[in-house]
Amino acid sequence: QVQLVESGGGLVQAEYSLRLSCAASGRTFSSPAMGWFRQAPGKEREFVAAISWSGGNTAYADSVKGRFTISRDHAKNTGYLQMNSLKPEDTAVYYCAAGRAAKTNIGWYDYWGQGTQVTVSS
Repeated sequence: QVQLVESGGGLVQAEYSLRLSCAASGRTFSSPAMGWFRQAPGKEREFVAAISWSGGNTAYADSVKGRFTISRDHAKNTGYLQMNSLKPEDTAVYYCAAGRAAKTNIGWYDYWGQGTQVTVSS
């Protein structure tokens, strides 16, 4: 089992930044990749970014490329999503996930956090 706890969400104005954190515990080696997904009201959960265990492989949704950066710190067992130049359409609940590979498909992820709300006002 892997436990994930997100933090860092909040309400910000457009063009501002936020950094989300995802603290991991448990058998993290069994699901070494980390991903971020988001879900807006009335929409399906969508892929945002992913990173491999080593950090050598990353992937981003086209909608966030150049604005968001995913990273991880093994010493702290924590992953991060730095979100810059936020837009109102980034408003959603953001979920951290642990999976078998840094893929964009939700099926690769086995464990999920409870989510953190990000609201961007115009």
